Amino acid sequence: MARARHPRSGHCSDRARALIRKCSDGDFGTIHEIINDAAQAYEGIIPQDCWKEPYMTKEELRHEIDRGVEFWGCEEDGRLVGVMGVQRFGDVTLIRHSYVRTAKRNRGIGGRLLSYLLGQTDRPVLIGTWADAVWAVRFYEKYNFRLVSPEEKDRLLRKYWSIPERQIESSVVLADRKWFESST
Repeated sequence: MARARHPRSGHCSDRARALIRKCSDGDFGTIHEIINDAAQAYEGIIPQDCWKEPYMTKEELRHEIDRGVEFWGCEEDGRLVGVMGVQRFGDVTLIRHSYVRTAKRNRGIGGRLLSYLLGQTDRPVLIGTWADAVWAVRFYEKYNFRLVSPEEKDRLLRKYWSIPERQIESSVVLADRKWFESST
């Protein structure tokens, strides 16, 4: 039986049975699993006092969704392999919680999710990540995001995110061309 495609979905890989789709409430457990699997890459990289297991609890994930983070996923052969959140906040769009299953990394899944979500907004886009997660920073730079200044980073994280001061100290913000053009 063929799987019905969400009207706003798209392919997330070259595989015929792979697509990008909006996640549903029924995907909650899988989203949680993917985040905590992929976040293992942060252990020993981010400040030790910011690391915990699980990296994100179910309560924290529910809180993020309740605050307006909408998750989209890449599904291959009926199984979610990567997720990325998007949150419309005031005059910007935030890309939040971007994770690909460890076993599926480096196959273009994150890039396809990001490209798809960027195509769904005409607002400036901001992305926050850990400063020491250099692979994440490089990934976003590959998609033409640029780091904002440290002073601007602090301002943006306080304005658009709800994170502890320690995380603000240890993070960076990347912005797209629209944001840089609108902030001048």
